[in-house]
Amino acid sequence: MPEQAAQHVDVSNPRLYREDAWMPHFARLRRKDPVHRHADSPYGPYWSVTRYADIMKVELDHGSYSSESGLGGIQIADQAKGSELPNFIRMDPPRHTAQRKTVAPIVAPSNLANMEGTIRQRTQAVLDGLPRDETFDWVDRVSTELTAMMLATLFDFPWADRRKLTHWSDVAIANIEDADAVVKSEAERMAELTQMAEIMGALWKERAAQPPKFDLISMMAHSEATQNLPLREFIGTFGLLIVGGNDTTRNSMSGGLMAMIANPGEVAKVRADAGLLPSLVSETIRYQTPVIHMRRTATRDTELGGKQIAKGDKVVMWYVSGNRDETAIEEPDRFVVGRARPRHHLAFGAGIHRCVGDRLAEMQLRILWEELLKRDLAIELAGPPVRLYSNFIRGIRALPVIIRG
Repeated sequence: MPEQAAQHVDVSNPRLYREDAWMPHFARLRRKDPVHRHADSPYGPYWSVTRYADIMKVELDHGSYSSESGLGGIQIADQAKGSELPNFIRMDPPRHTAQRKTVAPIVAPSNLANMEGTIRQRTQAVLDGLPRDETFDWVDRVSTELTAMMLATLFDFPWADRRKLTHWSDVAIANIEDADAVVKSEAERMAELTQMAEIMGALWKERAAQPPKFDLISMMAHSEATQNLPLREFIGTFGLLIVGGNDTTRNSMSGGLMAMIANPGEVAKVRADAGLLPSLVSETIRYQTPVIHMRRTATRDTELGGKQIAKGDKVVMWYVSGNRDETAIEEPDRFVVGRARPRHHLAFGAGIHRCVGDRLAEMQLRILWEELLKRDLAIELAGPPVRLYSNFIRGIRALPVIIRG
């Protein structure tokens, strides 16, 4: 494909991510037209912001670039008018600030320290229960199981039903155009999420009638900022917390394993120097970049990267591209442990909307990699990964592996 034509490929096409074929198109955009207007797409016209520095400008200027649900929200696909599911990531200050503050204490450093022992015990049990010399799905047995356990703890959700949380996460992010999607229409999605709201609502009523406890449902039930949420905002808020606590971490656990298998020399660095574990964690998250994009809507005429952005324009920050930006990250297409600034990446976003659970995600990954390396398991890929059909979540639905010996 000629370069001039290739730079205009519509990078919103979910097939690019299912086929893992997105990298050359973004490389051309970064080089030729880093703030590029796509005049025509299934989602309407939009701006692609593909370089690290320009993405940071959008992230940090929430006055010019809005996340508000009523303006379309945070995905390239607009939320349908009258069917919005607001939550604090789809809000601007001051409502965003008040609601975020309600849930932030659960991932405060002191509480993370309290949870570390529990996370480690569960991780040890999961790894020790894996079969030897037979193919199994790493996504199901490890990534999904560990994140479902973590979500159940954060919500104090019934333990035996913890996989419902994973299912609702899959429902919330499903692209209904995918033949394999867990829901095939917006009506079916809403029906599933309404069922989620009924179950969460029953737990909410119980927690509201009890003294405050340190779980997300109780914290929201007892906070003035969240205790009287309308139904759609209730659904949207729980959807956000479930997806945020699930998809980023489980896909980094799966993509990270693939990267480690493909780069044994980098893993050897960590075996030789345990002090590199935090760098391994950060590189795992950067390299996978589980959230493909975030979208904003311009609230006024402004300028970005030499381009004139008009009020009302859809502005899409491609995290997968910013994390492969050669002008910001040295050799960005390589998986490298021991970078000078390992946390210099966009996978968690930035500014007021930076992922509230970033440190929890890092801790879960650190513990998993620590326990994995302790066991010195000989893990091999037993087939290609099955990737998610999505332009929003860079997901891995299945990853067949085998542990030798």
